[in-house]
Amino acid sequence: QVQLVESGGGLVQAGGSLRLSCAASGRTYAMGWFRQAPGKEREFVATINWNGSGPPYADSVKGRFTISRDYAKNTVVLQMNSLKPEDTAVYYCAASPSYSGIEENEYHYWGQGTQVTVSS
Repeated sequence: QVQLVESGGGLVQAGGSLRLSCAASGRTYAMGWFRQAPGKEREFVATINWNGSGPPYADSVKGRFTISRDYAKNTVVLQMNSLKPEDTAVYYCAASPSYSGIEENEYHYWGQGTQVTVSS
């Protein structure tokens, strides 16, 4: 069983930046991020597979968010720039032992979530 531990959430003003990090206790092939805003379903944000490939970013974050991995540390980072109030959500790290895309059911492991709040 792989455990995921997220860090880096918090409160930021619109236009600011935050960096989310997720550390896995074991090796995983795919690591990614989803988010759930109040009153909404959880949605895909970004993912990166072991070979560096992955689906396009969610349209809502394209050009503002960047996902990267530190393979030696089993860590995935989501750099979030130009944040908007609509980015406010609980962000979840997800991981899978195989190639994965944008669907939640492709991921076997989930973190507890970290709150990101963007004030206007």
